[in-house]
Amino acid sequence: MSAAFELAPADEEGVVAAVAQARADRAPLAICGNNGRAGSLRPVQAAARLSVRNLAGVTLYRPQEMVLSARAGTPLPVIEATLDANRQMLAAEPPDFSELFGVATPPTLGGLVASNLSGPRRIGVGGALRDQVLGVRAVTGRAEVIRSGGRVHKNVTGLDLCKLLAGSQGTLGILTEITLKLLPRPEASLTLAIAVPSLAAGVAALAAGLGSPFGVSGAALLPAGGHGFAGPTAVLRMEDFLQFLPHRSGVLRGALAEFGAVTLLEQAASESLWKDIREARLLQAAPDEAVWRLSLRPSAAPAAAGQLMRAFDARLLLDWGGGLVWVAGPATESAHGAVMQAAAAAGGSFTLFRAPDPLRLAVPVLPAEPAPLAAIGARVKAAMDPDGLLNPGRMGR
Repeated sequence: MSAAFELAPADEEGVVAAVAQARADRAPLAICGNNGRAGSLRPVQAAARLSVRNLAGVTLYRPQEMVLSARAGTPLPVIEATLDANRQMLAAEPPDFSELFGVATPPTLGGLVASNLSGPRRIGVGGALRDQVLGVRAVTGRAEVIRSGGRVHKNVTGLDLCKLLAGSQGTLGILTEITLKLLPRPEASLTLAIAVPSLAAGVAALAAGLGSPFGVSGAALLPAGGHGFAGPTAVLRMEDFLQFLPHRSGVLRGALAEFGAVTLLEQAASESLWKDIREARLLQAAPDEAVWRLSLRPSAAPAAAGQLMRAFDARLLLDWGGGLVWVAGPATESAHGAVMQAAAAAGGSFTLFRAPDPLRLAVPVLPAEPAPLAAIGARVKAAMDPDGLLNPGRMGR
């Protein structure tokens, strides 16, 4: 995000005042938390950057009700430390991509929700991060405070603006406070690693594990080895009470033997592996390379992966049972074109998740929306940010 100076209000009233002044001056704002993902999507050209990093702190935590509210600038490690004391967790397992983006600051809760970023548990009981949001407070481009949802699990108050704002990348409103529902943290976990002969066999192994009744909460495929594995490896995380895991993992291990040799990773090794998967570290993306995310049907992942590896020197990581394909490679328009073609052929979508500014300015960072959907989006944008002040061009449209 390119900005001449930064505003960092200490409270919600300060955010309202900053937006009101920007509206009076007709001066766009680049919205961020810790600005850790400035290298994602389209660069925002704005006179000022408005950061919510000073709007930090947990405002409500009810462990018995499994509900937490925090200001948007609260760093992810602060929230995780608060929950650890009661063996609870954020269900969507949101990732910390500070290493991927080469920054020293952790992500904020507002940034995670605005991006709707979810980790490996997305395919299980966790769901997407937007599905865990019970309520929000936000400031629109009209300099108005809006509130949606509440602080209880069963809530039907007003329009569901929570899901609208989650994933909007700060283009519709500036989140100031968020309420999330929580889950108990599993007592124990382990991972089954299957050496597979091909990507297709790996995706089939993941599907078999996910279709079992044994509490699989993560399913990824490491096509080029990595993490000490010699070749393509399908990994399935199991989480449960400690007393149940040995039996359940033994039964599932036997069922998966048809796909290849199965090894067991105990808790410490399992947690290390899934943290590397969550943060996309296994891509080993160099600072000057581009990183893409493809969302598609798991059954289409092997063909798309093969197409990409033939097109350029692509390094891949498949998560969500094959439904999320991470790609790292040269930051060139030709490589980006190959990603777009692979996503289209698979009937999926792509995101230019990280790249140098020249590439992000030259190519589409997201697929074009169908005309009817784009028209609806334009009306929503006009209602919430009529002057186009908030993160203009961030999503490439």
